[in-house]
Amino acid sequence: MRTSVVGYPRVGALRELKFSSERYFKEEISSDELQTIAGNLRSTHWNTQQNHGIDFIPSNDFSFYDTVLDTAVLLNVIPARYRSLALPPLDTYFAMARGYQGANGDVKALAMKKWFNTNYHYMVPEIDDNTEIRLAGSKPFDEFEEALQLGIQTKPVLIGAFTFLKLARFTGEKHTNDFTEAIIRAYQEILTRFHEQGAKWLQFDEPSLVHDLTHEDILLFKQLYSAILSEKGTVNVLLQTYFGDIRDCYEEITGLAFDGIGMDFVEGKESLELIKTKGFPSGKVLFAGIVNGKNIWKNNYRKSFRLISELHKHCSHIVLGTSCSLLHVPYTLLNETKLPEKQKCYFSFAMEKLNELKELKEICLSQSPLETEEYKKNAGLLKGDRNCSNEKVQQRVRKISESDLTRLPEFAVREELQQKSFGLPCFPTTTIGSFPQTAEVKANRTAFRKGSITEAQYCDFIKEKIFECVKVQEEMGLDVLVHGEFERNDMVEYFGECLNGYLFTEKGWVQSYGTRCVKPPVIWGDISRERPMTVEWSVYAQRLTHKPMKGMLTGPVTILNWSFPREDISLKETAFQIALAIGDEVLDLESNGIRIIQIDEAALREKLPLRKSDWDREYLSWAIPAFRLVHSRVKPETQIHTHMCYSEFTDIIPAIDNMDADVITFEASRSDLMILDSLKENHFKTEVGPGVYDIHSPRVPSVEEIESALHEMLKRLPKEKLWVNPDCGLKTRQYTETKLSLEHMVQAARRLRNEAV
Repeated sequence: MRTSVVGYPRVGALRELKFSSERYFKEEISSDELQTIAGNLRSTHWNTQQNHGIDFIPSNDFSFYDTVLDTAVLLNVIPARYRSLALPPLDTYFAMARGYQGANGDVKALAMKKWFNTNYHYMVPEIDDNTEIRLAGSKPFDEFEEALQLGIQTKPVLIGAFTFLKLARFTGEKHTNDFTEAIIRAYQEILTRFHEQGAKWLQFDEPSLVHDLTHEDILLFKQLYSAILSEKGTVNVLLQTYFGDIRDCYEEITGLAFDGIGMDFVEGKESLELIKTKGFPSGKVLFAGIVNGKNIWKNNYRKSFRLISELHKHCSHIVLGTSCSLLHVPYTLLNETKLPEKQKCYFSFAMEKLNELKELKEICLSQSPLETEEYKKNAGLLKGDRNCSNEKVQQRVRKISESDLTRLPEFAVREELQQKSFGLPCFPTTTIGSFPQTAEVKANRTAFRKGSITEAQYCDFIKEKIFECVKVQEEMGLDVLVHGEFERNDMVEYFGECLNGYLFTEKGWVQSYGTRCVKPPVIWGDISRERPMTVEWSVYAQRLTHKPMKGMLTGPVTILNWSFPREDISLKETAFQIALAIGDEVLDLESNGIRIIQIDEAALREKLPLRKSDWDREYLSWAIPAFRLVHSRVKPETQIHTHMCYSEFTDIIPAIDNMDADVITFEASRSDLMILDSLKENHFKTEVGPGVYDIHSPRVPSVEEIESALHEMLKRLPKEKLWVNPDCGLKTRQYTETKLSLEHMVQAARRLRNEAV
């Protein structure tokens, strides 16, 4: 009985990688200094896992930005526009991730999408007809050697060839089959290199195998690995899957020359049944993903031990592991000093999950597993009552009827009423909501939390920032304004702090993309709202202008998906509880004169099942109604907006239209507006604001660039339905670049209006 970790958090316990990378971007430290900090983090993470008794410790799970991007660079998949910048390798890498605007040129970043059903974002590899896939880097080999120098034999981790090709975007005439031979040779060479270095195990991550697979997909997978594994030498190869089960290709996987197969027994609904009904090869090792890598609740040892016992009936060799990379949970509970122990004792972050693996191993090896101290302590904790239910909230959810989910009158009638009421120009301009969170804004929030300023001083500062924000928007000429959200730390955490039923961590940071980390709140009990949460700030901002001021809210599905949810009640139940609370806020905004209300659902796609057959039954059947519940009671003249970003939306466009919002803004700038074709094909009724520029990059788009994007949009959308806006909120950007980008956006919209006259 051994233990394994699929991957480990890389930003550091206190986000050291984030802060050092951002200092590098500002040219405050050199690349050598950045590499030293990165090396120290890797050393810490390897030693931490070794000290917790982990037998299979991953290497090459570290990344400065994203492991898919790392793989693209390793395989020489670097588009010509980035090569032509003639930058040092690390800066070329960051140009692909963040875009570049400087003396060497001006390029956008690669497209960015959600990593399967998580809030992590990966960079989409871009393969054109001139791409030469070959082994062109040394990162995984260097880091393996780095660990060896510390006396640690690691299990190198790479994105597998099948998943890499499935995630890549092909921009020319060539497609997957044109690159299979090249990628086979590259992966064969990877195996040869690790054989020469003395690696004992190598992990290929293939999460794409848990999707619905076509016959062609399975043939491609077999073609790739039949050839790749022929060159593995003495290296044991682990095929690691996660986020679901491998029902479509289980027999093909077990029939290939893999030495180990990693299966998810947390999200893999059919994983156990596959082994029970189809068996497991006696010569292979099962890496059983039993400890949840995506949620923060303690493992239930009773359930895990029963599962392990059942697996032992069918498998000779089992390694206990995490269900997926621990990248998706915070680093450690050691830094949480304010959580009461009666609640904290239920949690397990990345470092604590290492201890869970160790304890499960000891329980399984014990002569009397159920009598071990670890087992009894865990059973006693999980048997107890958390005392966190609220009968009034549960009763309110039970009373929800179909009429509560339906807004009247129908969309076309509302659209006509709203156009007359607001009198907005053609191509109305707005932003998604937040404005830059400057150091001054963050310092004010910190000072208030520490008690060094009074609430009155804190509020006066916020009002001053709102005043400045409204003034600058009016000077720019924006048509629909926002208050800037200077009172908010995060679009989910802020609302969690205003709702009953939530808990919060101090250092529970999780990487979302690159240097962006979020601190998901924890849903502890039933959710309810005691008082208005945003009305004061929105009303104050509206008094400063005659232009419409958007009330800014986060939708119930996004609040749920960007929290750590409870595991003892359904996601549907929690979503409806949150929807009722946010719906009350919507009515309060409306009754206080806010006529445009934006309810962001940036994470709508996030928990959509990876298999299409499960979409409606397990998710859309409650996620879409939860959103409708929020706004169904407003007046026809009140305009409801929503926003979505960085996910694949083209295949759920009808469901999105069924949300029955009046205006929807999408991320579109990094994906070359591909979503617009789907909108047109599906006769999308809702007014649309596809993002005209990328806010996750520091580059400033020109007026001509935005104007060109708008002309492309007009080829697919009627001008009466087109809004003009950035592709996401502006809180992470610098003020100077934000102001210039928005000015260019307004100028571009005015040019189109002049053309339309």
